[in-house]
Amino acid sequence: MDFNLTDDQKMFVKLAKDFGEKRLAPTVTERDHHGIYDEEIIAEMLEMGLSGTYFPEEYGGAGADVLSYILTVEELAKYDAGVSITLSGTVSLCANPIWQFGTEEQKKKYLVPLAEGTKLGAFGLTEPNAGTDASGQQTVAVKDGDHYILNGSKIFITNAGAADIYIVFAMTDKSKGNHGITAFIVEKGWEGFTFGKKEDKLGIHTSQTMELVFQDVKVPAENLLGQEGKGFKVAMMTLDGGRIGVAAQALGIAEAALADAVEYSKQRVQFGKPLCKFQSISFKLADMKMKIEAARNLVYKAACKKQAGEPFTVDAAIAKRVASDVAMEVSVEAVQIFGGYGYSEEYPVARHMRDAKITQIYEGTNEVQLMVTAGALLQ
Repeated sequence: MDFNLTDDQKMFVKLAKDFGEKRLAPTVTERDHHGIYDEEIIAEMLEMGLSGTYFPEEYGGAGADVLSYILTVEELAKYDAGVSITLSGTVSLCANPIWQFGTEEQKKKYLVPLAEGTKLGAFGLTEPNAGTDASGQQTVAVKDGDHYILNGSKIFITNAGAADIYIVFAMTDKSKGNHGITAFIVEKGWEGFTFGKKEDKLGIHTSQTMELVFQDVKVPAENLLGQEGKGFKVAMMTLDGGRIGVAAQALGIAEAALADAVEYSKQRVQFGKPLCKFQSISFKLADMKMKIEAARNLVYKAACKKQAGEPFTVDAAIAKRVASDVAMEVSVEAVQIFGGYGYSEEYPVARHMRDAKITQIYEGTNEVQLMVTAGALLQ
């Protein structure tokens, strides 16, 4: 594995870093405290071409590689984890399955605007009674001539309400369980497609999470993604890639928490010397750094294997599990180093800790990542 970044990869890191410093950092505290999803900021991010990193130029992309995208998500997460997952939700969970499973017509109609940054995307799988167990979902799609009639709802959907294009999963044959799930491309604005509850979340306040509601929505048959009854495969393969994006987000959060803790430890004086001069603190910081670097290798390895077209399901699961656990551990330690100030929303480490927690949950809980890894190990 080559640890030296290419010029293209460095360019995307710089783009994300400059955007983070100039547009995200100055207002992230206010937006986080008030739960503000800033449409203008998201539009600017998309206009920079960050959603098209690894897609071919013929489909509106930059023709770079998966690692360029992962580096971008990581860098954005250092400044605003909510904005980083907004990008990841569009790329990993919406544009990628269209690129991977879509027809040529679907790619031209939907992938191009997603990659060019003129449209935002989302992914709808989870339901109130169907999280890890996708076969328990109640959303149904019934074939009616040259359309499918879609009814049901989805919850905890990142970018819901703001996104223009949605990958939605529904039962087309309940008797077949997972083999009766089908994926569809659904557009915002279609009659019967509305949005329900907006989630009041523990963290990632700057991203938008809402419920999707479908009431007799007519979905053209040509908007079926992949094959009827093969939606579970679409969902699982999409989540494999999404897990690398979440791992990159977690990595960025951990790096930000460490950077804040290091800076604070140099400035905070107790018993006549900076905190960092106490071995208990310096060793704590060193341990945080070691965990981050170990996670980084796993995340980048998974991205490189995806780019190379090699099997990466287990690599993605391991990267997501380790990186998200590291994000939680490092952010908790950062709060501890800040002491009472760390528990105050006046300082950023409280936000890092709140944002880190979700990375252990979405795109498959970390228990699911153990299931995936154990299943491959013991087959």
